[in-house]
Amino acid sequence: MKHCLPVPPTPAARARSATLAFALALLAGTAHAQAPAAAPLPPGLQPDVAAAAPVPGALPLQRSRSTLKQLGLDYEVTLRGVQGTAGIPFSIRSDQVVDHAALHLKYTYSPALLPDLSHLRVTVNDVTVATLPVSAEEAGRPVERDVAIDPRLVTGYNRVNLQLIGHYTRECEDPDHSSLWANIDSASYLELGWLPLPLSNDLALLPVPFFDARDTRRLELPFVFAGQPANGQLQAAGIVSSWFGALAGYRGAMFPVSTGVLPARGNAVVVATPRNLPAGVAPVEVSGPTLAVASNPNDAGGKLLLVLGRDDAELRAAATALALGAPLSGASATLREVKDAAPRKPYDAPNWVPSDRPVRFSELVRSTSELNVVGYNPDLIRIGLQLPPDLFVWRKDGIPVDLRYRYTLPEGADKSALNISINDAFVTTLPLNGRPLATSVPRQLWQKLGARGAMPIQQPLLLPTGPLSASSQLRFHFFFDRPRAEECKNTFPDVSASIDDASTIDLSGFAHYMAMPNLAAFGNAGFPFTRMADLSDSALVMPDNASGDDVANALALLGRMGASTGYPALRTRVIQARQVDEHADQDLLVLGSRRNQPLFARWAAAMPVGDGAQARRFGLSDWLFNTLPAFLSPDARRTDLPTVAEVGVRPQPGDVLLLGFESPLRKGRSVVALMADEPGHVNRLFEAWFDPARLRQFQGSVVLLQGDTVRSLAGNQTYYVGELPPLLALRWFFAHHPLWLALGVGLVCLLLAMLAGWLLRRHARARLKVAG
Repeated sequence: MKHCLPVPPTPAARARSATLAFALALLAGTAHAQAPAAAPLPPGLQPDVAAAAPVPGALPLQRSRSTLKQLGLDYEVTLRGVQGTAGIPFSIRSDQVVDHAALHLKYTYSPALLPDLSHLRVTVNDVTVATLPVSAEEAGRPVERDVAIDPRLVTGYNRVNLQLIGHYTRECEDPDHSSLWANIDSASYLELGWLPLPLSNDLALLPVPFFDARDTRRLELPFVFAGQPANGQLQAAGIVSSWFGALAGYRGAMFPVSTGVLPARGNAVVVATPRNLPAGVAPVEVSGPTLAVASNPNDAGGKLLLVLGRDDAELRAAATALALGAPLSGASATLREVKDAAPRKPYDAPNWVPSDRPVRFSELVRSTSELNVVGYNPDLIRIGLQLPPDLFVWRKDGIPVDLRYRYTLPEGADKSALNISINDAFVTTLPLNGRPLATSVPRQLWQKLGARGAMPIQQPLLLPTGPLSASSQLRFHFFFDRPRAEECKNTFPDVSASIDDASTIDLSGFAHYMAMPNLAAFGNAGFPFTRMADLSDSALVMPDNASGDDVANALALLGRMGASTGYPALRTRVIQARQVDEHADQDLLVLGSRRNQPLFARWAAAMPVGDGAQARRFGLSDWLFNTLPAFLSPDARRTDLPTVAEVGVRPQPGDVLLLGFESPLRKGRSVVALMADEPGHVNRLFEAWFDPARLRQFQGSVVLLQGDTVRSLAGNQTYYVGELPPLLALRWFFAHHPLWLALGVGLVCLLLAMLAGWLLRRHARARLKVAG
């Protein structure tokens, strides 16, 4: 489910219009200003080394280039049929204005195309910018063309459409003939020239320019402190970083930290008290929780987001107001009354599918228009499913879905069908014959009595749990079998289809219960810390004398939690090792090394890694050989397997360890420890974490990063989190303890035999008494 944050109010639009007018005036040569440093590049674009030289007295023109692969099309695009079309999205940041745009196309087309009737049409935002001929001389060979794009056509969100208008004969033709094709090479690229767009210091623009939804690159936003931050100051910074992490979502977010020094370029967040501001930050009057935006004195194009307060409580209040979307405007705002957010309930994270009621599909998409398709070759309908990782699916046939859908009823019997899949895993096919799929003969006979084609079609489904993971997609593909054309007839009726937004998915019949430790659940969903979306059941244990890299690692972790839940970490505690006993009833995130984190020595016996003289030893179970799904499994005890080997691993200076184990302070509570001799090396773990291919290797109780290689190991420790209903708990217990079941059955039989014997003796005495 998507977490919707407040839309900037009207003043933001007015401010942006003013700055845009100023930038256009600069472009026209009617105004001159000192050239500011370049703003961040557009999404997915890499800087071109042949950047244009700046003209004295004018803003420097930046050049960037992005291949179709960098824009998300990592495959060769094939256009088929008489009007085959492919779309290429790209976007421009709010603080940039485009001065030059060009598309460099590399393509190949069919030799069968008639040059006088065929061409390749290029449009930008539905405006035609070029029609490329298909000459017989270049047919079947790679062709390169440059297509100029009028920069006035480029807006915030853009789409380049490539359309093949293809014909292979002047007589009757099959619109799906195999000779109608053109291939677009993914090495084709889009080139942009752009200028930084000065923005005013206005809180109404937030989160711009610190985060721009149009920028699809990873967010890298520095945090600046005057000195080593205290726990309260770090807690406020964690709220802000988790908010930005929730905004960044799939992009990922990193938060480098510096103390006392502002960054030389770009934007940054400053968390400080008015008595202790980093050098270069102009004094700000603070009479309560305060938020402000100021220019970066080291970079005329950079901005500073100031989170200020006279004490830790006011810093947290300012950070909370920012994260909850308090209405703000102007360069600075003092927050007189900051209302605390209502307490969260378990599993109510905005990004997660609710598990206490049926959920309508309209709640899982940004717009119901995403559920509609048109034409004989429609795109997939995609619905994101982010499930709680501890769903107990043992002895369940699947997740129930009440599917309702509509479509243009095909003429006669054909092969039209609705194909359903989870990610790339096929689920089922439903025929588009005007009736629901009937799996039994009586139901088929009953359906034939009803009217054919009554819409919407209602179809109960069970989704298999095996293919589901933290960020799954439920995909629907409508396939319409084009009718067979009569002689010289190539027009067909229009077709369309939709998934009804009243369709539901229901997780309410599943308990929450999981075997731990499970670093797959942590890596994919931040579990068990994200069980409460505001992390109110969690505490972050910082090392003694934490360095800037340690603080950056903590902010990155909280940003990752925010990305998982879609909600800021408003109530997580930041503590030191000496305070852990006071937080025994919480799940603990522990950072540091053996040098500066005393808990690693204190809890050595409970950790899945033991110290030998020269090697760390791991209990390795045989289930971790890349054979399991991300975390959802029909067997909640899948980590409870006998250890089949013990391996010795020699530590290297750059090793990074992610460890999961039961809290030594309280049964049922979890500890996840991030251990590295040098905190700066943890960045490599985050790089693996942001890579979906390597994230799949996060499993078990230990993730070991050696160089760029991820190794997952499972110890022989198992504990459980969550609860089962009493009857299900008994079934679960006896299913995995058959000897106890046999003993119980024997004991019940013995008791029944004793009871029967007693009853028989009593009956015999009664008969003897009557006879006597």
